[in-house]
Amino acid sequence: MLAAALIASGAAAVWLSATLAVSGVRAKQQTSSPAAACGPPHYCARTDRKAIPYPEGLPALPAADARAADPVLGSRILRVTDSSLAPRGLSMMTPASAEQNAWNTSTTAFYVDDEGGGYNVFSFDPSTMRAKPDGGRLTGWSGEPEFSYTQPDVLYAIASRSRMLQQYDIAKHKLGTIDDPSKCVQLAPSDHGGDISVSADDTRLLAIFGPEQDRNNLVYTYDRKQGCRWYNTETGAVGGQWGPKGTINAPYRFGIHNARISKSGGFVVITPGTHVGGAAIWEVATANVTLCANAALKCGGHRALGYSHLLNSADSKHPLDFVIRPLDHLESMTHILEPLPTQPTAANWYDYHLSWNYINPQDSTPACFSTYRSDNPAGQGLPPRVLGPWENEVDCVETDGRASTIWRFAHTYSTATNGFWSTPRGNISQDGRFYMFTSDWEDELGRDVQGHHRTDVFMVQLR
Repeated sequence: MLAAALIASGAAAVWLSATLAVSGVRAKQQTSSPAAACGPPHYCARTDRKAIPYPEGLPALPAADARAADPVLGSRILRVTDSSLAPRGLSMMTPASAEQNAWNTSTTAFYVDDEGGGYNVFSFDPSTMRAKPDGGRLTGWSGEPEFSYTQPDVLYAIASRSRMLQQYDIAKHKLGTIDDPSKCVQLAPSDHGGDISVSADDTRLLAIFGPEQDRNNLVYTYDRKQGCRWYNTETGAVGGQWGPKGTINAPYRFGIHNARISKSGGFVVITPGTHVGGAAIWEVATANVTLCANAALKCGGHRALGYSHLLNSADSKHPLDFVIRPLDHLESMTHILEPLPTQPTAANWYDYHLSWNYINPQDSTPACFSTYRSDNPAGQGLPPRVLGPWENEVDCVETDGRASTIWRFAHTYSTATNGFWSTPRGNISQDGRFYMFTSDWEDELGRDVQGHHRTDVFMVQLR
């Protein structure tokens, strides 16, 4: 079922130019380039490793369509949503997972969630940084949708009731069915679908099925040429219309927290339920599953997938001790940020969410992320804590191995103390030029009808 409730807004842009010196190899490239050339994959943003405390007061973004510059880091920030755009004034937010591809391939559309369970499509003009609701409020899907990597008007999703894999044309407002998983594998009446993701060429889709998160048990893939293929993580069984059938090559049995397909379509990375931890990597064309959960491999924490590599934090020296590794050689880790600042106590630790949907087949483009502290002060107008570099910020990390660079774009102004949805999970556009994130804006966005602090969606231009 799809329901449309049209909403109206817009966005404009006022830009503060801020080109600051950077270090290492990048410094020679960027300082010799005009400001107009700043942009992915060679950003001109600040790259030092100093703690940047929040300034007193907030940028003036009173409503959707308002824009300002980060007062310290200089990037343009757009407020995308406000209470007038959401059902009953409820919160609006970016997808639950930073891995979800919430932008279309031409950077002319994106979607945001609302607290009422809807998905709201916005049209976007990247040249003026203007956004407005376009296409209504979409409902009737299980889990969050994902945009195509090849077709600018196509969203992929899982139908709540039928559990079919669907695609929706945001220009024609037309819904179509791609595949019916129940014709390939037996689903229990209580099973629901989630975690739709798609390969970079749109030929292979992934979904998971089961009764609930951490107890889900079926990884389901659909190949447009070969048909379905599945892996039951509770029994170890593998089956479908192509590839070897039988039992996986290892004794691992677990429920599923979430799963994603690599951009190549060749691997699925599964986050097991809480009793296992780490990650399980299924090579889809085989019955080979590798569990990456021990202290040596360090596959825990939030992560992102490229075509053939996994990016995550080893979390042994610093929260942002990022490592990159081939999916077929998990032991071949490369630490991409060395040296890192010393973090002597657990009190200095914080968390992050990675988005790597601006990607090339070499997996060498920057990944972007937002960080937050669990000990930020809760209270209206109280700025988040900063004890070291990159805390409570929107940043991007270099992955090509040429230098150990983090570009610093904006503060998030998120307390991250009003539940999961107040954390500043963010999603990068497919061209690497924009990043949208969730914020409660230091509790200055008012309250919803239930009395909770609201969140809204904000956007940063990456230069």
